[in-house]
Amino acid sequence: MKITELRELSSDELASKRREFKEEFVTHLSVQQQSGQLENPARIRLVRRTVARIETILSERRNQVVAS
Repeated sequence: MKITELRELSSDELASKRREFKEEFVTHLSVQQQSGQLENPARIRLVRRTVARIETILSERRNQVVAS
C-alpha cells in the first residue's frame, strides 16, 4: 500500500492492517521461505516495509496527540 492510502485510514484501521500484515508474514511468508516454497521473495520486503510505514504513521499520530 502507498503511504497516501495509509494516511487516509483511521488509527483503528491502521492497527487492524498492521495485525493482518504481521500475521501474513509470520504464518505464510516466513514458513514458505524456510521450506523453500516461497514463489515471490520480494513480497517479504514489501510486507515488512508496509508494516514499518503503518507503525510510523501510528507513532506520528501519538506524538501529535501528546504535543497538543
